[in-house]
Amino acid sequence: MNALGRHVLAELYGCSPEILNNQAQIEEIMVNAALEAGAEIREVVFHQFSPQGVSGVVVISESHLAIHTWPEYGYAAVDVFTCGTSVDPWVSCHYLKKLFKSKRMAAKEIQRGVFEMEIQENQQVSAV
Repeated sequence: MNALGRHVLAELYGCSPEILNNQAQIEEIMVNAALEAGAEIREVVFHQFSPQGVSGVVVISESHLAIHTWPEYGYAAVDVFTCGTSVDPWVSCHYLKKLFKSKRMAAKEIQRGVFEMEIQENQQVSAV
């Protein structure tokens, strides 16, 4: 494995404002997104803001899924971070896009814990 984890940063546009302002529905969707990818749920914490918006996290054995919503813009910022090789973060992202009724998703994956560069840099520092 080249990295310890995969971190997908997803921007969901054109989502249903009603869903994005419903804490219980978001929590259910986020938990199911984790399960859909084969993750093991550890803890779930969500908060409803006033007058609108929801933030929350689903802690999984493999890391986490997090969300912050702006219903007034139909927008959700989502992080799906998974460690190991058994859970694919893209499965969760595509599930979320569908269930939030997003018209468009912009997402990128970042490899987390890539140590090859660290090892090379440490060897160069040691040689000095």
